[in-house]
Amino acid sequence: MHGCLAANQVLLEALAQAKLPAGVDVVICPPYAYLQQVTSLCQGTNLRAGGQDCSHMQEGAYTGEVAAPMLADLGCDWVIIGHSERRQYHQESSSLLAAKMAVSVEAGLTPIFCVGETRQEREAGEAEMVVLGQLRDVLADLPSIPGLVIAYEPVWAIGTGLTATADEAQEMHAFIRTKLQSITGSGERTRIVYGGSVKATNAAALFACEDIDGALVGGASLHADDFATIVSAAAAA
Repeated sequence: MHGCLAANQVLLEALAQAKLPAGVDVVICPPYAYLQQVTSLCQGTNLRAGGQDCSHMQEGAYTGEVAAPMLADLGCDWVIIGHSERRQYHQESSSLLAAKMAVSVEAGLTPIFCVGETRQEREAGEAEMVVLGQLRDVLADLPSIPGLVIAYEPVWAIGTGLTATADEAQEMHAFIRTKLQSITGSGERTRIVYGGSVKATNAAALFACEDIDGALVGGASLHADDFATIVSAAAAA
């Protein structure tokens, strides 16, 4: 939960003036309260807006929830599903996430589906098993999703200042791509982005990896100069 009306305007105007390179999908996913402001500021730029989450229901008496069609109605093109903080603090199950994926696609949104392991799981040698389970449990019974993006976010590297090395990230991305091919049949065509403390200083090294197709940027996205540097690194990769 970051931002306010004034800070959002400064950030989005700075990004719009930064002349970000073409050929890169740049998606801003603010808190719900600021979606209308952000979608308005994105108009006429190459920036797009997305939701940080959506309900598993399309409508109804679910106080506090925000439905995928509502996001689309506000001008969103994208939505994040299964972020590690949602899994951790809201105990979101695979069946719930699968339902969210289905309603988001039906609403015309492109889902960014997050997977990743904790530090304990990695140290126990279970990282690949955990990520495979997350992919299979949610995607196996869904129809093909056009434009689907997978975000690998090692939980131990979020908000900790730690980050996977480029080699560690590439190894997991290659694993995900291979398993996606068997689960969905579209592993080679699916964008897989990295989401573990991406910064202006490490973006180029990450994007140089064969199977890293972009980034799910956290804290660095709150600083226009840093974010613009990351976008430029993606365009140059």
